[in-house]
Amino acid sequence: MKIAITMSSSPKPKPDDSALGFGTLFTDHMFNMDYHPDEGWHNPRIEPYRPIEMDPATMVLHYGQAIFEGLKAYRTGAGTVQLFRPKDNFKRLNRSAKALCIPEVDETFAFDALKNLLSIEKDWVPKAPETSLYVRPTIIAMDSFLGVRASHTYRYFIILSPVGAYYAEGFNPIKIWVTKDHVRAVRGGMGEA
Repeated sequence: MKIAITMSSSPKPKPDDSALGFGTLFTDHMFNMDYHPDEGWHNPRIEPYRPIEMDPATMVLHYGQAIFEGLKAYRTGAGTVQLFRPKDNFKRLNRSAKALCIPEVDETFAFDALKNLLSIEKDWVPKAPETSLYVRPTIIAMDSFLGVRASHTYRYFIILSPVGAYYAEGFNPIKIWVTKDHVRAVRGGMGEA
């Protein structure tokens, strides 16, 4: 599949690396691709970052049929951009897709799409230590339907966000609460998805 590219006509100024925070700033472009049972994954495109328009009955809003991954792109000392284990992330995305009855994406194509997006947005990768460009591949159910079933249509998108440390304290140790009474994921549950 050929990726259509539409460049932003109004690029945003790049943020100062010292004031990034986490997940509040977004690059000029995003990757989108749609799924329909008759066409499979189709219409891959890189386009200006924008809101996703949805019908109020879109299934992801009611049943939460959605998956996402998260990985980071780093700038090396030599100035090049590197990703940390991207192929593992796409494999995990597909394991989650299978668990939630979502059509899997072609991992090689998804990785190529990410590389294309990063080549356009390379100037957004921060240079300061302990900063990175956070990559969020996501698939959401797009059918407008209030009944209970898996969606037939989906949107796959990748957004990018220049980030500093997740916590305000930076990479210093943080306080955590440990309990035996609550669990994030149960055996056989959806913890990975």
